[in-house]
Amino acid sequence: MVHFLHPGLSPRNLVPPDAQKDASGCCVVQEEASPYSLANICMNVLIANLDELCSERPDGTLCLPEHWSFPQEVADRFLEMMVWQGKLTDRTASIFQGNQMNLKMVNIQKAKISAAAFIKAFCHHKLLEIDATGVHCDLPIPDILSGLCSSSWIQQNLRSLLLDSTSVPQDSRRLSFGQLTGLRVLSVFNVCFHTEDLANVSQLPNLENLDISNTLVTNISALLNCKDRLKSLSMHYLKCLTMTKPQILGVIRELKCLLHLDISDHRQLKSDLAFHLLQQKDILPKVVSLDISGGSCITDGAVEQFIRQRPAMQFVGLLATDAGYSDFFTAKQGLRVAGGASMGQISEALSRYGNRSCFMKEALYRLFTETFSMHVSMPAVLKLVAVGMRNHPLDLPVQFTASACALNLTRQGLARGMPVRLLSEVTCLLFKALKNFPHYQQLSPEQIAQLQEELFTAVKELLAIVKQKTTGNLDDVTLLFTLKALWNLTDESPAACKHFIVNQGLAIYIQVLETFSESSVQSKVLGLLHATMKNWPGASCKMSALVTYRSFKSFFPLLGNFSQPAVQIWALWAMYHVCSKNPSKYCKMLVEEGGLQLLYDIQEHSQANPQAQQMATSILEDFRMHFMNYRSHPLC
Repeated sequence: MVHFLHPGLSPRNLVPPDAQKDASGCCVVQEEASPYSLANICMNVLIANLDELCSERPDGTLCLPEHWSFPQEVADRFLEMMVWQGKLTDRTASIFQGNQMNLKMVNIQKAKISAAAFIKAFCHHKLLEIDATGVHCDLPIPDILSGLCSSSWIQQNLRSLLLDSTSVPQDSRRLSFGQLTGLRVLSVFNVCFHTEDLANVSQLPNLENLDISNTLVTNISALLNCKDRLKSLSMHYLKCLTMTKPQILGVIRELKCLLHLDISDHRQLKSDLAFHLLQQKDILPKVVSLDISGGSCITDGAVEQFIRQRPAMQFVGLLATDAGYSDFFTAKQGLRVAGGASMGQISEALSRYGNRSCFMKEALYRLFTETFSMHVSMPAVLKLVAVGMRNHPLDLPVQFTASACALNLTRQGLARGMPVRLLSEVTCLLFKALKNFPHYQQLSPEQIAQLQEELFTAVKELLAIVKQKTTGNLDDVTLLFTLKALWNLTDESPAACKHFIVNQGLAIYIQVLETFSESSVQSKVLGLLHATMKNWPGASCKMSALVTYRSFKSFFPLLGNFSQPAVQIWALWAMYHVCSKNPSKYCKMLVEEGGLQLLYDIQEHSQANPQAQQMATSILEDFRMHFMNYRSHPLC
């Protein structure tokens, strides 16, 4: 449509990934590039116009028109979309009162509603699943349980209850889950959940899936009460456990029905429970999924031996460990690995740990290093990065690393392989990060001082390498990379430049220029010889710009140095090079920063070097040619 209305614009051709090489990427492109469903469009319109479409009760809450009725699937989705858009409040939640909505799955993640509104709106429905992850403290767990237990139908039939990161008042008594006899799935991750609460939960007759991670449980022996029915157990970061490792393993050994076990930990905690678990031969006979990410002393050999003894295994978590690097993990069919050894493992980690900031940071860091020189568009990976940013908006390391990954995944034309909707979401998340951290500086003064000290040491050691190679007349890869490193370290860093000079850097570089005639070496030493500069690329050269500049202001003091024409010519060439390659950006920058007057000064100065005058003239001619609309400028 855009191309039809604006025929001057070339259409944006989105080339989906090869489904055989990147099936997930192909699915993301198909999903994100497709139009929204008609049902979603209609529900978005309803949500945006609730005030106009609904009547108001005397207490100020909203009420749906009498003749409206929502089928169960639509009602569930409508509630989820309201929560997603931040539109669920005490005032709007009241539309779920009565029988016009037929809810079965209530997803109120991070919603801000009161206990009274929750009970009135949801506890009369025949609910099967509830996700109350991270709800506001106005709706604490005791009130949630009280409301749910007020319905005998819910007591017998509610099968899934997720209460992660939900508050528990300090003065509350023991949490009572015992009446929810139909419960099969319970998650109390990051909740004030005690050993006594675990004893209560372990009595539930149908419980199969339990997550007690990051709770206050000190003893897990109560799990033996449900050893014949528990199929999934997550208990990472049980920081208050007082049991010995043999005691913990003794309990796990009795859980013979377990299909999934998560005892992962961040490596900073240095837990070796997983190391001891891997040595056991008579444990977890039916397990198909084991997460030991972050465990210490984990080796490829130990993990491989454990999996070979349990050939039905389908997943293993190895992120932030020393395992996952052997060929076994790529050769074994049907085994998914969350780790850091490959893009496949990193993608699996991003998918698995979207809600865990410590592992999200680790996975994003691995992704950044893996995608630094990315040449293939990977929309599925970018979508996982977006999920991490959305889940942890106030976690600075996550936002910082994710933004760097987003840059790697979309730079140099890679964005053309991404659906516009996905790019739009990532852009919005980046703006949100800027809003959340408006005054963030990457380094505090203490870190800057430490970095400067390390920088000075690096400059000194690199110069020693250059001197050694030059003395031995060794023109090799090490010399080239050392010269390149010194260029990068001294670029826009006066302190590093001063340290470079103090450590005889200029004398060493003169020796380099006298020893080596190769252009690759001379260009790394800035190429300041009078004859070399004449052969530098001009405007007719087809190569792209060698560098990019945020500003020309650092060159302006050099332009006024008529006693050092080589310095002046170098600064002029640097400006001329980028102005000729990207005039729309750099010619405009030249005007806005007041650089035109300096060029005219060089043209008219009686002591100016002729080559410098010629270079200044070339820049001004390029400027006039590409920016005729600036003729109104007094210097044109």
